Amino acid sequence: MTPMSWSFGAGPTGLTLAAALVARGIRTVIVDKQAQGANTSRAAAVNARTLEVLEDLDVARRMVKAGLIAPRFTIRQGRRVLIPVDFTELPTAHPYTLMLSQADTERLLLERLHELGADVIRPKILSRVTQDANGVTATFEDDDGIRAAYLVGADGMHSTVRQQAGIGFTGGEFAESFTLADVRVSGEAPRDEVVLFYAKEGLNVLAPLPDNIFRVVAPTTDAPQAPSSQFVQSLLDTRGFGPGRTAVTELLWGTRFRIHHRVADNYRAGRVILAGDAAHVHSPAGGQGMNLGIADGISLAAALSEVLSGESDATLERYCAVQRQRAEQVLKLTGRLTRISTLPRPIRPIRNSGMRLAAQFPAVRRQLALQLSGLRHR
Repeated sequence: MTPMSWSFGAGPTGLTLAAALVARGIRTVIVDKQAQGANTSRAAAVNARTLEVLEDLDVARRMVKAGLIAPRFTIRQGRRVLIPVDFTELPTAHPYTLMLSQADTERLLLERLHELGADVIRPKILSRVTQDANGVTATFEDDDGIRAAYLVGADGMHSTVRQQAGIGFTGGEFAESFTLADVRVSGEAPRDEVVLFYAKEGLNVLAPLPDNIFRVVAPTTDAPQAPSSQFVQSLLDTRGFGPGRTAVTELLWGTRFRIHHRVADNYRAGRVILAGDAAHVHSPAGGQGMNLGIADGISLAAALSEVLSGESDATLERYCAVQRQRAEQVLKLTGRLTRISTLPRPIRPIRNSGMRLAAQFPAVRRQLALQLSGLRHR
């Protein structure tokens, strides 16, 4: 039987989309070019709105059980709090940030997909996409071919689907390189709080994860491809609570990356549709990337379900317009946060003073909580 929809990419976006479609009774096949377990963990923060939209899939409770609840977010200069953000008073059943590695998020989504009776075909490498008025044909490097009513590209920043569809990906790249590392530490390191340090030496994020792991993320001009524990320690000493206050006891893994800020010119070309990082990439500031991709998956599943049930094609156009507008808003927000975070050193004390002043207003703190939690986009 010919599938009614195909999804390329088995990251959080593709898995969410596939599970939501199958749960709605839509025949769906999901394909990924990587072998299972080949993805490295990048995203780690799941916000309240994402947990809300995953409740109907029966995934949210599993994520909460596996993750670590962080009800607070603070911007600090050393031990001094510049802006405290408290999620506990937000109007949601999930008044917190859930800290959970992307690998675990994907594992739980895949588990639910299996329960619904579907699976991921992998590894499978796409080579060509063609379409006509009645459907889409995808051809793979092994000369296998498939046909479906719609094809979704959720295959990441370097999306083959997007390229085959001829959709532009407008934007650029920030100058700074970033260090990312997962470590175990001793000393000062809160387990219920994500900390963003605005130090004189530069930005640093210290975020708790399950299993007594902490994630460190910092822009560095001399970032090594594989940072050592000594390198990460130097970041914590100069951009943390203070020298020696947080000690690295084990380095689990680390990498260097650069930040792109791009959004697809269109989310759709005929029967080919984009979602997740294939449609938008941006700074990790604020932890919005994976959350926005999962929102794409849920929204697109609803739109495709309506169209495949005979509703107007306008529902897909609405998905494209609404989610692209939201992506542009996120790009503006994360770009602004990144630029503020990486201001030249002489300006940083002025920035920090301004933040302390802004934090005196409850409305500022609440708006930041609504933005970071995703609840502003309900």
